[in-house]
Amino acid sequence: MLMWVVWIAVVVLSLVVLGAIAFGVLGAGRRLARELAAAEQDVRPVLEQAQATAARAAQLQAGDRGADTR
Repeated sequence: MLMWVVWIAVVVLSLVVLGAIAFGVLGAGRRLARELAAAEQDVRPVLEQAQATAARAAQLQAGDRGADTR
């Protein structure tokens, strides 16, 4: 009888520990998703500016090439 009580206590304690670990991992995943969204929002203007600069540089290079062939 005492052995059953010990086994039940071990199982319950194991479930509590696994639940705490799962809660921590899921919470960390949610925090990571929020941080990534915030970082993307911070970087978006810089990315758009870099893309616009690259497009303008390509346009200027294409214009220079057109002037060279004439």
